[in-house]
Amino acid sequence: MAKNLLIVESPAKAKTIEKILGDDFEVKSCYGHIRDLEKNDMGIDLKNNFMPRYIVPEEKEKVVKELKSLAKKSNEVWLASDEDREGESISWHLAEVLGLDPATTKRIVFHEITKPAIQAAVKNPRTINMDLVNAQQARRVLDRIVGFELSPVLWKKIGMQGGLSAGRVQSVAVKLIAEKERQINQFVAESSFKLEALFAAKDLANKDVSFKAEGGKYTTSDDAEKFLQSCIGASYKVRDIQVKPGKRTPSAPFTTSTLQQEASRKLGYGVSKTMLLAQKLYESGKITYMRTDSVALSQTAIDNIKNEIVSSFGDKYLQLRQYKNKNESAQEAHEAIRPTYMENKTSDDADTNRLYELIWKRTIASQMSDAEMEKTIAKISISTVKEELTATGEVLKFDGFLKVYMESTDDEEDDQEQEGRLPNITVGQTLDFKEMLATERFSKHSARYTEASLVKKLEELGIGRPSTYAPTISTIIKRNYVEKRDKEGVKRDFRILKLKNDSITKVTEQENTGAEKSKLFPTDLGLVVTDFLSKHFDKVMDYSFTATIEQEFDEIALGKIKWNTMVGDFYTPFHTGVEHTLETAERAKGERLLGVDVSGKPISARMGRYGPMVQIGSQDDEEKPRFAKLKATQSIETISLEEAMDLFKLPRNLGKFEGEDVTVNIGRFGPYAAHDKKFYSLNKEMDPYTVELEEVGPMIAEKRKAKDERTIKVFEKEKIQLLRGPYGPYIKQGLRNYKLNKEQQEKVADLTIEEVKAIIEELKANPPKKVARKKAIKK
Repeated sequence: MAKNLLIVESPAKAKTIEKILGDDFEVKSCYGHIRDLEKNDMGIDLKNNFMPRYIVPEEKEKVVKELKSLAKKSNEVWLASDEDREGESISWHLAEVLGLDPATTKRIVFHEITKPAIQAAVKNPRTINMDLVNAQQARRVLDRIVGFELSPVLWKKIGMQGGLSAGRVQSVAVKLIAEKERQINQFVAESSFKLEALFAAKDLANKDVSFKAEGGKYTTSDDAEKFLQSCIGASYKVRDIQVKPGKRTPSAPFTTSTLQQEASRKLGYGVSKTMLLAQKLYESGKITYMRTDSVALSQTAIDNIKNEIVSSFGDKYLQLRQYKNKNESAQEAHEAIRPTYMENKTSDDADTNRLYELIWKRTIASQMSDAEMEKTIAKISISTVKEELTATGEVLKFDGFLKVYMESTDDEEDDQEQEGRLPNITVGQTLDFKEMLATERFSKHSARYTEASLVKKLEELGIGRPSTYAPTISTIIKRNYVEKRDKEGVKRDFRILKLKNDSITKVTEQENTGAEKSKLFPTDLGLVVTDFLSKHFDKVMDYSFTATIEQEFDEIALGKIKWNTMVGDFYTPFHTGVEHTLETAERAKGERLLGVDVSGKPISARMGRYGPMVQIGSQDDEEKPRFAKLKATQSIETISLEEAMDLFKLPRNLGKFEGEDVTVNIGRFGPYAAHDKKFYSLNKEMDPYTVELEEVGPMIAEKRKAKDERTIKVFEKEKIQLLRGPYGPYIKQGLRNYKLNKEQQEKVADLTIEEVKAIIEELKANPPKKVARKKAIKK
């Protein structure tokens, strides 16, 4: 008997749902999108209301063929892609390709893969929501237009080797990172002296307990020293004590962006990794749908959470709440991210378990009691001056939700341990003074973005939606507009003035400052592209305009405006701007004049064909300019004249090895050593500016031996080599490799140049097909 065919995006999801639905249904995966815009000529008919031209990509032909065959044999076809615009679009494309009527084909949605949710969805099918489909089409078409029209402008006006691209969301994300970097570069740290006194008093057990009290700040060491001098011989009394009750309230359950932020802070996960693991949890039925900007919980979920809190912690830890979004999005109107069953405290898979536990704790904490605090503030008078010191202590009276979960912050200073309890002091009590310090402290620039804090900023500005954050960040890193890296700290002196035993001493100590981990830095290419786009396409780069576009997508999803009208309103002025820029804009180099060398020639830093570089002289000079590539840690915007001149120390001649000169330099593919007309990449730990012959000589010998061992035959004239690789012998011509079949590999040493050329021509004419990885991909 023919079954019902139910189609979902991923094999893992199909497997979970098939177990739930039983024998009446065959559940198959379409592996994400089955159609996309044509790549030729944009794939959009600009003269016909922006109608998209869709094709089935080559790698999806086999999947579509199988689904068509199954659809013909089935009782009925059901579409069960995800409950968002992207998912709705996938269902519509399936209907189009499989010849189904979107107006009558059963479409089911659910935000958790559990038996009750799936069965309820099957009992209440709907049809494809074309408003949601059109909202997705509008985003896809508009983003394709921006990418296809802006990218050629960048190729012509910036002209770097490789694929420059622009995008409606990616370009403003890079702009945020660029602006942050420039704020940091312009920041000048200011020092001040912070006062702190150490006292001793008896606790309840009559033991001496030390505690600190803080004073004011002084801008100079002289002012701080004057204050310390005024305290010589002083006595210290408790003038006032205030005890204030306080409370802390738990955060709302996770949305996509808050999950990404907290997984970054607590687990060190990048945005893409978080989404990959969350998708695994969703598809295996462990959590609700992972793309959402709703903080709401269903009543069923709240009842489930209530039972778990009462049974595990008791009634006093229960405080039910229903969270509401400040700005409810039209796209994600379902639940927050939560476990499907609260009694499951861990995930089966070790890889996903840490993320699952984070979701479980955040969810259960959201319905737990407030944490109750008691804060004590003691004011301490100084007999010789009017100024006072303040001692504070905080006691946790009832832990409430903190028993399970404490949210982290992006500010390192906010993540300090809570203040401890003060000793048993009373008003009027004279305190035992130990010492007073005036410690120099420096103001700090705002922190660079992490992946998660960038997501938070984009969300605050209304740019992008849950499904766009991860691919946006991946794209800007892949395009080399942004780097995710660590920054080493630098040593800095700071001064301490100490008052003890009625005398003042001064010492200078050192601290490590400026170290950062996994932060986003704009590259010089990212800065040049940002400046060019901001100058010539200010509207596209405007944060509020980009947010307005997102709001218009929401209105399309609600059926309030037509998608092609919205795209048309954007396209006309945008296209005019593209044509004007192509005709009039000058080539962008990001050039910065650093100074003049002894011969009077200008020294500048700019973008070159292969990346950022410094240059002595100009193109108009009779003598050819000299060039040097910037180090990975240097930037056009911050490199000094002295640092630039150091770069011209390359190439360096290190001396002779085996009778031939060894020189080191930096080329297109990084630092290298040249010896006997051959080139060897330097090992990672070798700095071309400081490395010596004693290190490079053995490296050359070792690499030459390895190369000789893998070389079978060399045709010098044709620059073709036959080499051994991890998968057997192969042909190398220039930078291209050609695979040999089994028979050719067996007789590789006997191949003639004519045979090798014939193999290359055959492989060029009939390249081997790439095997597509079967993986559910959702952009």
